[in-house]
This record gives sequence, C-alpha cells and structure tokens, in this order.
Amino acid sequence: MSPIDDEERRLRVGAPADHAAGLRAVRLSLTNAVRQMGVRKTVRNLRPLNQHDGVDCMSCAWPDPPGHRHTAEFCENGAKAVSWEGTRATAGPEFFAAHSIADLTGRTDHWLEKQGRLTHPMVRREGGTHYEPISWDEAFLLAGRQLSRLGSPDEAVFYTSGRASNEAAFVYQLLARALGTNNLPDCSNMCHESTGTALMRTIGVGKGSVTLDDLHQADLIVVSGQNPGTNHPRMLTALEIAKRDGAKILAINPLPEAGLLRFDNPQKARGLVGGGTALADRLLRVRSNGDLALWKAIGSLLLARGVADKEFIASSTVGFEAWAAHVARVDRDAVLAATGLDWAEVEAAADMLASAKRIVHCWAMGITQHRNAVATIKEFVNVALLQGMIGKPGAGLCPVRGHSNVQGDRSMGIWEKPPALFLDRLRDEFGFEPPREHGVDAADAVRAFRDGRAKVFVALGGNFVAAMSDTEVTAAAMRNADLTVQISTKLNRSHLEAGRTALILPTLGRTEQDHTGGRVQRITVEDSMSAVHASRGRSEPAGPLLRSEVDIVCAIAEAALGDRHGIPWAGFAADYRTIRERIGRVVPGCDDYADRIDAGGFTMPHPPRDSRTFPTPEGKAVFTVSPLEVLTVPEGRLVLQTLRSHDQFNTTIYGLDDRYRGIRSGRRVVFISAADLAELGFADGELVDLISEWPDGERRADRFRLVEYDTPKGCVAAYYPETNPLVPLDSQAEESGTPTSKWVIVRLERR
Repeated sequence: MSPIDDEERRLRVGAPADHAAGLRAVRLSLTNAVRQMGVRKTVRNLRPLNQHDGVDCMSCAWPDPPGHRHTAEFCENGAKAVSWEGTRATAGPEFFAAHSIADLTGRTDHWLEKQGRLTHPMVRREGGTHYEPISWDEAFLLAGRQLSRLGSPDEAVFYTSGRASNEAAFVYQLLARALGTNNLPDCSNMCHESTGTALMRTIGVGKGSVTLDDLHQADLIVVSGQNPGTNHPRMLTALEIAKRDGAKILAINPLPEAGLLRFDNPQKARGLVGGGTALADRLLRVRSNGDLALWKAIGSLLLARGVADKEFIASSTVGFEAWAAHVARVDRDAVLAATGLDWAEVEAAADMLASAKRIVHCWAMGITQHRNAVATIKEFVNVALLQGMIGKPGAGLCPVRGHSNVQGDRSMGIWEKPPALFLDRLRDEFGFEPPREHGVDAADAVRAFRDGRAKVFVALGGNFVAAMSDTEVTAAAMRNADLTVQISTKLNRSHLEAGRTALILPTLGRTEQDHTGGRVQRITVEDSMSAVHASRGRSEPAGPLLRSEVDIVCAIAEAALGDRHGIPWAGFAADYRTIRERIGRVVPGCDDYADRIDAGGFTMPHPPRDSRTFPTPEGKAVFTVSPLEVLTVPEGRLVLQTLRSHDQFNTTIYGLDDRYRGIRSGRRVVFISAADLAELGFADGELVDLISEWPDGERRADRFRLVEYDTPKGCVAAYYPETNPLVPLDSQAEESGTPTSKWVIVRLERR
C-alpha cells in the first residue's frame, strides 16, 4: 500500500473546534514530549523554554514578556517543535545504508522527519544510489574545493532558513560576500518579503512598529489573513490581555479559525475548566484577495467620517491628497465583488476603526502571498497614517513573522539586496570590498540552477525544495546543481532532490548544549518586535559528531577562502562573543552588541516607533496609491489558498491531525463550501485531483478528499507543501517576488 493509499484509508473528518488551547492542548503537548524525549529530557528542554537566560523557542517569532514569565512560557506548537528536535530517534549511517535515495523519495515528508536526528556527515557521490558516511574534514574539503573553483562567485547560492542564529547568519553572509556574491536568498522571500517591501517604501523600516506592550494597550486590534491559534499561539495571550482591558478585535479571514473565536488559556483556571475568553468581536469572512478592496473602502469611509489626524498628516506624511482623492472614488460594487461581503459589514468594520483611539494592525501570510500583496500592505499603512496610528502607545503595524529568527537573519545581512550602508560598514570592518550587485532571491535561485547559471547550493537549515513553489521545477533545478550542501538536523525532501554530489552536514539543535571551542557557547535571536536576546541549550547533543551551525559555516569558509582577507574563521568558531563584537561594529542599531547581550538584551531602534521619524527618501511617511484590482475567476473554477495544519510548522509535519479543523490521520483534503459542492456537482467526501491553469500550462496535485467547510463561496483551501506544485515559479507578488500561494485558480476533477 502506498503512503497516499494508507492516508486515504485512515483519514477521519469531524466537526471543527470552536476554541484554541485549553486542557487538551496541555495533555497532548506533554504526552507527545514524553513519548519522543522521555521524562528527564522533557523537563530539561521545556522548563527553560522562553525564560530569561533560557532557550529561545525555535518555532514562531512571537516576543517573550519582558518581565514576569509563567513557568510554562510556551505553547502547544512550541512544545511540538522542541519534541521534534529533541527526539531520541536517530538516523545514522545504518539507516542510510538500508534505504536508497529512490526508496526515500517515495516516502512522505512526515515519514522522513520521523526517522529522527541526523548524527553523521553523509555524502551522495555522483552516480551513487545511497548516502554514505564522510568525515568532517573531507566534507569541508569537498565543499571548499567546489566553491573555490567556481568560474564566478555568482555560481554559488547561500540559502538560509529562519532558524539560524544571529551569529550563524552573520558569518554566513560574511562567507558569501568574502567569496564575492550577494546570492543570499532566505525564507523571507517566500513569506513576509511583501511586508518588508511595502514598509520600506512607506515608513522607511521593513519591520513592524509595535512592542508587546502596545498590543496590551490597544483598544482595537485588527487581525488580517492570520491564524494565530495554529501559527503563533502565544499571541493569543496578548489578545486575551487586551480584551481583559476593554479592547475589541476585528478578524478578517476567509476561514473562521478556532484561535480567533475563543481562547482557553491553559495558564489560568478559567481556561482549563471554564469558558475561556471570546476573542473576535467581529469576523469578516472576506474572499481570498478581497483585502485590498476592503481596505480601500474602509479608508474611504473613515475619510467621510472625519477621523483624520490632520496634525500628524501635515507634519509627518506626504502623498495624502492623491490618496484621499483616489479612495474617494472607490467603486462600491467593485468592493463587494472582490470581498464577497455585504456593504453593512464593511461599514461596521469602519465604525470599529473610527471609534478607536489606539489601533494595532496585525497580518501574516494570508496577506503577503498574493500578486497585489505589497499594494494591500501599503493600504494598511495608508489607513494607519490617516488616523495617526504609528509612533504612539497602543498603536502601530504588527506583521507577525513565522520563523523564530527570520527577522534577525535579515538584520544580520541575509539579503540578496543589501543596503549600501551595511556593505560600507562590512568593508570598513573586514578590509575587503563586498559585491554591490544584487543577488538572486529564492525564485531566481531556482531559475539560476534550472538554466545552468548556478552550480553550488548551500542551505543553512530549512527544506528549500518543499518550501518553494512549483515543486517539480524546483526539484529538477536542484538536481541540476554540481553540489548541494544541507546543514540540517533532520532528513527532509531537499536531501533527496539534491545535486549530482550532495552533502548532509548534521548540526546541533537550539535546545542542545554547544561546547564549540571548549567553552559554553550561546547564540542570539531577534523576535517579531525587534527585541534581541540570548539563547543557550541545556540538553546533551543527539550525537557526538554534531557540530554547531557557526562551526560548520566557519569551517566551510576556511576551506573555501583560506586566509583571504584575514578573516579569523577559527577564532569566530572558538568564541561566539568575538562574532557579536563584529556585529556591533557592522550592523546598524547593534552598537555594543556583545555587552548589551551580556546585560540581558535590547530592542533594535525603530525611528517610526521611537520618534515618529521616517527614514524614507522623502523624510516622511508616504501615502501611496495603488489600483483597485478585482481578480475574476473563470466559470467552474475556484480560488485555492494554501495553509498549514495545526500539526505542522512551515514544511515540518509533526503529525497528521488538524483538530482545530476536524481532520484526523490525513492531510490530502480540500476545504470547500456546501454551495460550491452543489454548484459543481460534487459530494462531501469525494476524491478529486486539483489542476491549476496558467498561461504556460497546467499543474496537478492528485488525490484529495473534499471536506465541506465554512469557507466563502468560490474559495477553497488545502495544506502545503502538498499543494505547492500548483503554484508556478513565475507567479509572484508584484515588487516583492513572493509566491502567490493564496491565489491559485484550480478546477476539480473527479477521480
């Protein structure tokens, strides 16, 4: 029986949940942790999680409370992430000897990662059918030789996931730029790149403008295109605190997610045995891609209600008149067609904003992964500027990042389009001229390998093949590489769809002790709200051969570059504080970095938040005008959005349940409305194939079960990465290049 056949046989569908967390979340978290790690390791790994001088959770980037913290300062998915990393299962040379690459390629992603922690460096040599052991010295020599012999530095691509520490990210970008390339794509290219692009243009800083206290003090929190109950569960505590103090919550999302309906806080008796806290005061079930039209309409209504902060607009912004004239002409019929809402719902939402004095705007990938995502986020900014909701307590912009240090990686220079100031300071500190030409982002990296312009792919964490759009094209491109190097904790799809020669370099997890250089090392991270702090693992490593990310990167750099530029790679690996000292002299906003980390951490400067100043070319915040698009869908077709289950984090599949949506023991499901089932002639529970239609041809994802669900007519949803093959490489957001995974036109074919 194939893995898909087995999943179809076991799949069960029940009623969706009407609340998040609660006693069941506690029980499942602890049961899963003990099963995977044992009692002693469970205590050792979970007790310091997100505590002062503890371990920073490798799951989402939600900030830690600055003062008092609960004994269990983590959520269900944080506990899953720790258990996934801390598992007692291992995959060493014997495992790879028993399983050919062809065998492993036929397994599911869930099965691959369940095999346990990687413990030995492994190589698949050209023409080989299996991975086999390789010594660390030989692995570094192989990687260094390939990098040093490239015809051009731009034939190398250095990819980074959001799990890498600031220290690892800094030496990684230093390796790439010392080699001579800005080819530094990262997972931001696939998720929040649209956010950074929009915010850089409008407020001059590509990060959110709020602190955790601002959420607590807000009297209205708008949550757009986000499912915090699954993707950022600790955010629910902040929403509960705000609600307790009188705030209202406006949720805008196609699906009625459990985490925005009610939160049963497991830290409180009421959350365990009582009724919990109702969260969303109003839910707008907007059609996929209706957000831009909605916010233009809200802006128009707010203007008509006279709630503009005229003093702030006059002193701190440009472009207001052109924007005001534009939204005054918004076509009501176009708004209703795009959103699927009644006009009364739009007016009610505008009333909530008009009556609020302190508003925080939150959003996530339900917004960022559309063709017009940048324009939509600019519209959030327009409305915030209209009401003066940036740079004052209890108000601001709050993009909620997914991975634990994706924001820190960007601060450390992981960016294919680095600013001149960063490169100037890098030059002044290390004495070489870094490359100035922009490098490739994630999609362009695939094109470069597909077309033979790139030869070596190095990945600092992540699962690039599964995370990227157009899976078959991406996999074929990676197979076209001369060498792929994966710095990883567990086996994943990218190890199988790999270069002609492929290396797997096993690394320490964040929960594990790091004694590189014969001393206790710690690393640092930056959360979604620009707070920077240290993290130190407590558990014994999964195997004696594991090396830290910093150590591996520095060893590859030494093998590839030798003593070029006089960079002390070995010294960096021996003492991470020396890296932090260099960060303090290179990264803007990180002055005295090492000392401030020793003192407990700090928050990165943010001029719009700190002083209502805006480092844009105009020297002020910018109102922008974007056309109103109403994307149409051909008859008989539906709009698919891809999403996570409650049992996954990005491409990591912890399990096959999504209890918040009523799914057990399976993932190949499509959530569809009763109206669409009736109109298209399908029945709940039928098996279908999904076919997306594009100018360059069709793409398929086969054998999905239809699940009747409360989703807007014309809009369906399914899990990624199973549906990533439906998104073409060239279907990207304007300006940012983010894959359009929330707007995929599909038809259903009965099996």
